[in-house]
This record gives sequence, C-alpha cells and structure tokens, in this order.
Amino acid sequence: MSLDHCTRRSFLKRGAHAVGGVALASSVPVYAWMPTMKPKFEISIAAWSFHRMFYAGKLKQIDMPKVCREEFDISGLELVNSFFPSPQYNYCKDLLKRANDLGVKILLIMCDGEGDMSHPDKKERDQAIRQHRKWLDVAAVLGCHSIRCNTGKGGPEDDDAHKRCAESFAKLVELARPDKINVIIENHWNFSSYPDALVKVIKQVNDPLFGTLPDFGNFPEEVNRYDAVRKMMPFAKAVSAKCHNFDVEGNETGTDYARMMKIVLDAGYSGYVGIEYEGPDQDEYSGIRKCQKLLQRFQ
Repeated sequence: MSLDHCTRRSFLKRGAHAVGGVALASSVPVYAWMPTMKPKFEISIAAWSFHRMFYAGKLKQIDMPKVCREEFDISGLELVNSFFPSPQYNYCKDLLKRANDLGVKILLIMCDGEGDMSHPDKKERDQAIRQHRKWLDVAAVLGCHSIRCNTGKGGPEDDDAHKRCAESFAKLVELARPDKINVIIENHWNFSSYPDALVKVIKQVNDPLFGTLPDFGNFPEEVNRYDAVRKMMPFAKAVSAKCHNFDVEGNETGTDYARMMKIVLDAGYSGYVGIEYEGPDQDEYSGIRKCQKLLQRFQ
C-alpha cells in the first residue's frame, strides 16, 4: 500500500470522526451552550400595588419582600413611607435582613405627606425639607438608591412656585449627597404632572442626584402621556408601570405598553421598571401578575 493511499485513508477516517462529532454536537440543544441573555430591564413591585391588602390588615410591609420573591419571583421592592409602622433603626434593619435573605433589593421609598416643597412661606418649605430628611436616613439604612418626593402645590404656569420648589430640592439634595441617595420626583399631580414644568425644575437644580420617576399614568387629560414620559426619561432614575385594567390578550387598556416601553428603552434606560397595579376589578395578586407578564414581553 502506498504512502499516499495511507495518508488519504487516515484523512478520510479523521474526517468521518469529525462529521460524527458535528452530528453529535448538533444533537445538543442550542440553549445548552448559548450564554443567558441579560434582560433589557429588571422588574420590581411598588408596595402601593398592595395598598388594599395593606389597609385591610391582610399584609404588613415587613412581609412584602417575601411576597415579592415567593409569589412573583421578583427581586425589587419600592416602599411607601405611609406603610412604615415606625422608621426606627431596629425595624429597618429587620426589614433589610428579611429582604437580603430572600435576594430582594429595597430600591426606593415613595414619600408623601411630608409638607409642601413649593409653599409660599419659607418656614413651611424648610419644615418640609426637615420632614423629608428622615427618609434619606431610612433609605441609607435600607440600601435604597432614591427617595421619591412631590413638588407641592402650584400650577404649570406658576413660575414662582417652580422657583421655590427648585430651591427646596437643591437643599434636600445637599442633605442626600453624603450617602449618594437620589432625590427624584414622580409625575404625581399639581405641576409635576406637566412635564415642561417638571423638567424646568430638574434643570434649575441641575444636579446628578436629582431626577425623575416617570409614571405611565398620573397625567391630566390635556397632557399626552407618551410625549410627557419621553421628556422625563433623560432624567429618570426609576420608572413606574401604572396599570389598571387588561383586555383578553393581556394588554393594559389605558396605556399602549409597546409604545411606552419603546420610549423607555430608546432613552437607554436599563434599571428597574416598577409594577404599580391600581385596578379595582380584581385581586391585587392577579393584577400584579398580569402587569408582570405584560412587561416581560419587552425584556
């Protein structure tokens, strides 16, 4: 047998093994070796989604991290200051430990009822700043990235109120700076629900720790919610996916989520999008699940 023939036979034998190897490899599912795709954003739950259960005495805030993980397998929770039985240090440490044990991040605290940051009386504004300060301390203990505040009263054309608001928040941001806590404003009625007025305040303060929390709802009829969220997104530190009702296909009936989430993602946002279910027609767990499934379409 010639050397050339042996060489050709060895080559063909190696080739057959290679083909067999390819065939074997091709029988392995693609997903077994492909890397896991990172989602475009994370999903969290705003504690306000449980407000009916909370006020009915069926759910305590201390148990909300467990509900997030065990009922929905969700890793982010946004608190509401009025749900705190006490802002004491020991309570906060207990809440944090429970969340950490479950792999749930406490992301932010939504602060209401702590005074008017744009009040005409400076003493009232200063008191509002003091009232908000304790939530910065609580947020630092809980490892939150932000506290969500309100602008206070005033209309979209009330330049004086906007100026007073900016002055108050500039002071609050200085209090937040040592712990690097963001101070953010949601469109939560009064002039905060008018994006041009809100953005003007954000730009007047002009600080990286000061931003927005765009909510898909909370706009008056004369404001286009999609244009409004688009204007708020460049300053967004968090996003709130407001939902009320769903059709048979799982779409939210009041907001075009495909359109809204495109605005959010086109802005380069990749943080948490918080489910805020407020619908009256079904139990809160069902409403949260429907909003979760809807958001998962866009991850």
